Formats: sequence, structure tokens, C-alpha cells
Amino acid sequence: MSDPHKPLRVGIAGLGTVGAGTLSLLRQNATIITARAGRPVTVTAVSARDRTRDRGLSTEGLTWHEDPVSLARDPDVDVLIEVIGGSDGPAAAAVRAAIAAGKPVVTANKALLALHGAELARLAEDHRVPLAFEAAVAGGIPAIKALREGLAANEIRSVSGILNGTCNYILTVMREQRRDFDDVLADAQKLGYAEADPSFDIDGVDAAHKLAILGALAFGQPVDFPALHVEGIRRISALDIAFAGELGMRIKLLGIASRHADGVSMRVHPALVPEREEIAQVDGVFNAVVAEGDFVGRVMLMGRGAGAGPTASAVVADLIDIARGRLTPIWGAEGDALTPLPILPMEAHHGAYYLRLMVLDRPGVMAEVTAVLRDTGVSLQSMLQHGRAPGEAVPIVLVTHETTEAAMMKAVAQIAALSSVLEPPALIRIGAT
Repeated sequence: MSDPHKPLRVGIAGLGTVGAGTLSLLRQNATIITARAGRPVTVTAVSARDRTRDRGLSTEGLTWHEDPVSLARDPDVDVLIEVIGGSDGPAAAAVRAAIAAGKPVVTANKALLALHGAELARLAEDHRVPLAFEAAVAGGIPAIKALREGLAANEIRSVSGILNGTCNYILTVMREQRRDFDDVLADAQKLGYAEADPSFDIDGVDAAHKLAILGALAFGQPVDFPALHVEGIRRISALDIAFAGELGMRIKLLGIASRHADGVSMRVHPALVPEREEIAQVDGVFNAVVAEGDFVGRVMLMGRGAGAGPTASAVVADLIDIARGRLTPIWGAEGDALTPLPILPMEAHHGAYYLRLMVLDRPGVMAEVTAVLRDTGVSLQSMLQHGRAPGEAVPIVLVTHETTEAAMMKAVAQIAALSSVLEPPALIRIGAT
């Protein structure tokens, strides 16, 4: 594989946005890539479902495989690029087949890695081949290389960030244009920022796949997707975004993985972040990854987290490493050095909370609510209420001092049961840590 005179022959499984973008990048920047890889990197074969689809580039001269597993086993392919997507099915089969054949794999498939990363890493180690996945997290941002290599000397205390551009775009437009979630989501679908079925994005699953990968790298543990706490943005309203602004904050969907004395916390959920903080300033379809190491301190990377160009850039960066013969442990250390750490339950989370209630404007309502908070050990920091509307529904916003998730959930359940509370309370955690 390290022969400087022999081209690195690449097979691309999947010719959607990322696959076509990768093929285009390899052709357009061939001279630069050859210089940096130390030898030519050429696509020799592809696999996709529809041969007739116009992808805006020629596949003439390339071997076409209907089955990506056949592509993975093609003797004229040295490296498999898997950009099909999906945690199982053809993508997983092709990756396993390539590794079994002793071929390096480059993948942008975060779902595959989040759910099967530990198994695939063991398989790749057994066959002594690279499994590279820079493109699986945050598009063109070199988050994987930064954690695994650039910060390798550090004990990572936390890794967090904005990991889904669709959600960040929706929340940004809701804030800037004072529009409701459903309305902005429909526009995002028309513009191509959101899928026809946006569930993976807006329910936090996509961000959670990426956080599972970052958490494994940061803490030297096997990837463990089921351990994550995951919430999306469906319940975020224009009213909450407006109130957040009054409090000097912005609402972001964050992925947060942090190390504690007794274990690791990994969670994805909306959070109120002070607007002066850098992460609050990351808007639109941009992503950001923030890592904190014991010696380096805080490092923040920001850029486009999706799209043909940024993701192809990350795919080809991995190809260049492979062409140069660089072999880094897949999860930052060999498999037998990875240590599963205790996963802290969400109930143990400690922080401040934003609580918005729609209540019937009548005497005694606040006394009822504050009595519940008192009895559950939750201390109130501040309150927002605008005007009076006797006998009608009015919003009240409560901001708590730091408390435990368990206490807050108990308080919210009791408050929701009050006759004066007219709809389920809106609860959002405060802070990016």
C-alpha cells in the first residue's frame, strides 16, 4: 500500500451527494491530492442503485457494481469508501466485506459507527487495516483528527457542541424571524436542509450518533450509543426562544459528553446558552465542536457540518492518510486498552433549569407553583411574567438555581398536575456543560 509509484485505487459505495462530491473532488484536485498523498489516488469502481440517474459527472471508464459487497471484493479496488448510510444493510455488509478482504475502509456513516463501532474496530484490528471516519462527525471539521491525534497527550475532560446543522438552522431562523417550529421546518425541507422525514435530525438521533463517536474517542472507551440520553427540538416554541432572548440567552441543540469522578455523562438535548458564549454565536447550518483537555485547555472548531464539499473534504483527508501508510488506532488506543466507564444516569445531572408554564391567571397560582418547588427542594432564581389577563391563560417563566435532574423532574410532574396549569410545562436545561 505504500509503494510511491503505485496509484491508490478507490471504490466508492454510494453515489449520492457525498459520493458524487468525493468523486468530483478527487478529479478536480487530483494534482494537489497526489502531492499530499505521495502517489495518485484514483477511483476505479463505484456502486449505486440507479445507473441512469444524472449526477452531474461522468462514470465512464469506471467499473459499476450493482452490489456494494461485490465492489468491496473487487481485486482492482484497494480502499473502500462507504457513503451509502444506514446502520445495517448494504453499508454494513460492504464495510465488513472490505475489512475481511484486508482492505482499508473510509466511511461517513455515523449510524454504523455509533451502533457497531466497537465490533468493526475489533474486526479491523484483527485484519490490521485502517477504519477511518473523519467524515462521520461534523462534515468538514477535523474533529476526529483533533481528538484522536492533536489532543492525544491530554486527558479530555469534556467534548460537546452543535452537531446537527438542520436543527441549528431551524432554531436560528425561529429566533431571527420569530417564526414557529412547524413553519420553519417546512421551509427547511423545501430548501433541502431537512429530509422529507426529518425525525433523525429533529429528534436528536443524528447528533447522538456523532456524540457517541466523540465520547468514545475522548474518554478511551468502547462506543456505547444506547447509554446516551437523547432529546430533540420538536417542543421548542417561538415563545421559548423569545423568552430566552429576554434572559440574554439562545437555545441550541447540544451534544455534551463530560468526564466526572464517578463516571461519564453523555447527553443530547436543547439548552439555553448565554448569548455572549462562542457556541451561542454558531448559527445557521454550521456545526461546532468544543473539547477541553487537562493541559491544552479549551479548543473550539467550527465549520460546515454537512454537504457534498465539506464531507468529501473529510473523506479525502482520510484517503491521503491511508495512501501515506499512516495507521492510527481506530478509537485512539488499541482495543484492549479501551476501558468501559460507568455511565451516569440523567437523573444525576446537576444544573439550572428554564421552566415555562401556561397558567390560568387567577390569585394563588404562583403560591401553588412555588410550594411545589419548595417541597421538592428546587430553589427559584428569577421569574418572568408580562402583564395580566384575569381568567385567561398567561405564560410564566421560572429560572431555577442549580439542582438535580431528579428533583426537577419530580417538581415538573407535580406542577403539571395542578388545575391552574393548562398545558405540559416546557423544561429546558441551562448551560453548555
